[in-house]
Amino acid sequence: MDNSVADVVYSPQTTMRPPGADLLEPFRKYLTVLASVHLDARLRGKLDPADVVQQTLLRAYAAWPTVRAVGPAGVAAWLRKILASELADTVKHFHRDRRAVGRERSIEADLDKSVSGLAGWLAADTGTPSQKAAQSETLLRLTDALAELPDRMREVVVLKHCQGWTLQQIADRTAKTVPAVASLLRRGLEQLRLRLAPEGPADDPV
Repeated sequence: MDNSVADVVYSPQTTMRPPGADLLEPFRKYLTVLASVHLDARLRGKLDPADVVQQTLLRAYAAWPTVRAVGPAGVAAWLRKILASELADTVKHFHRDRRAVGRERSIEADLDKSVSGLAGWLAADTGTPSQKAAQSETLLRLTDALAELPDRMREVVVLKHCQGWTLQQIADRTAKTVPAVASLLRRGLEQLRLRLAPEGPADDPV
């Protein structure tokens, strides 16, 4: 895929800001966490999820003038649809897979499931109603905090709470023992709680 457009239109290192950037940029880490989970296994190591997210946001910037403000939950859902399309397109591009439409719908459903899993954990852990959590900036803060975890720790947390995997399944995937996975999961959740606590670091994303 051609990344030259990203250099011309917008990148986080430039001062050129397209319409909607101030509202859409806070979703970058949110999308990156989701892209990391749902990038086709055949493309891992070949494609950086951050590149997929950059293309997703470029498409969102282009369409933003036609989108009405619908609140954080609506914007997040709209961005997930664009991300699903971009993830499907990467498979088609790299593997000449023509099943893009069906794949896109499947990815979109999986993305929604992952967000529901995160919202469910957040609701259970903080006592915040799941529906409200999914519509609030707290979910963005959660995914921002996830993005800051060490890679293996984030993988374990995401597989457990986004994908619903068992500890044994995660152990098989990561070539670790179940106790080691449980330890990673426990420490990862502890770090998330610290980052989400009101008295957490002042420079936490909001």
